[in-house]
Amino acid sequence: MIVGLEKYKNIWNLSSSDQIKPGLDAIKDALKLLGNPQDKLSVVHIAGTNGKGSTLTFIEQIARCHGLTVGKFMSPCIVDVHDQIQANGEQIIESELDQLFEQMKGAGLSGKLTDFELLTCAAFLYFAYKKVDLVLLETGMGGRDDCTNVVTPIVSVITSIALEHTKFLGPDISSIASHKAGIIKERKPVVVGPLPAEAMIVIEKEASDKNARLVVLGDQIHIIPSTTGDFYKNEMNGLEISHLVRTLPGNHQAENLALAITAFLEVAKHFAISIDVEKVKEGVLHSTLQGRFEQVFPNVYFDGAHNPASAQMLVNTIKQQFPDEQIRFVIGMLADKDVRTVLTILETVSDEFYFVDFSNSRAMNAEEMMNLSKAALKTEVKDSKSFLNHCINLPGKTIVTGSLYLLTDLRQRF
Repeated sequence: MIVGLEKYKNIWNLSSSDQIKPGLDAIKDALKLLGNPQDKLSVVHIAGTNGKGSTLTFIEQIARCHGLTVGKFMSPCIVDVHDQIQANGEQIIESELDQLFEQMKGAGLSGKLTDFELLTCAAFLYFAYKKVDLVLLETGMGGRDDCTNVVTPIVSVITSIALEHTKFLGPDISSIASHKAGIIKERKPVVVGPLPAEAMIVIEKEASDKNARLVVLGDQIHIIPSTTGDFYKNEMNGLEISHLVRTLPGNHQAENLALAITAFLEVAKHFAISIDVEKVKEGVLHSTLQGRFEQVFPNVYFDGAHNPASAQMLVNTIKQQFPDEQIRFVIGMLADKDVRTVLTILETVSDEFYFVDFSNSRAMNAEEMMNLSKAALKTEVKDSKSFLNHCINLPGKTIVTGSLYLLTDLRQRF
């Protein structure tokens, strides 16, 4: 569900399906009717189980500090559809999105696309209209058959690969890696994070088949996290940057930072821009992201850990940031996620869980989630808004997690 999309569909009597339908034929036909706006864009294409949003944010801020105008397309929304499409840090406004829907209706797109395909078309139109220098494009799901995979990027980035969306992407790491590898394009470089061995085999073969230069974190590039600032080293061009100070906590964010800097080196080459180390540091320092260990109220944090890999990253960050604090979780998840494993991982740092319902047709019932938990203290919370206000004054830290859709729902309530 894309919050706020129905308003524009209703205004222009433009129909689209809320189902997930992998494949590129429909969106290619639609974009042709729109004049193929995606072909006018300079793009960094980002796929990955986790880390897409953080990596995108680092690239965005570094690029803007170097004087580039930047468009970004992300999913899911934080509050509503408008924040998924942004140009230079400003989300698309209602009148602009209204005009795009008028254009798509006039082009005959009604009934041809899914909701996400329709929004992807709107994003391409918007970035072409705004004439942004650079577009940062997140895949929605997978890569090869994802509707964003209609661009020829400056560089592709694959942040991580773990089990996810197995109904659509396949039952094992290799099949999921094959989908992610689909964003690798002929003779275009690809930057990848630390991947499972079986995933790396797939990525290496795809890169070889496409004659794409493969840059791997831990091989040609390195990052050493530090409380005084991370140290980045790129062996390919002899670049070293020390004292990279992040506001996004956790060692996994250092890895995302390394991927972002490496991807930006390709962007700088494309635009014939000289790398300014101080501007890189400035961009890193100003990189923040909603829903990633985000302090929303005193002692209350939002983090969209929605699968086992991201849950483990959250646990690692909690141990690093709050080693001696009492931790409680407020959690709601989608039923098609690996709920039991996520709970098991989170239960390693807390025995206190509060389960909530939220507005999404795919959400697991709070009571059903609670029955899967082995926590000693577990209860269902009906009024999450009042409970979170109460948590502000409780000892320790309250972590709201499980689904980015839950975080969106709670933001609307507040």
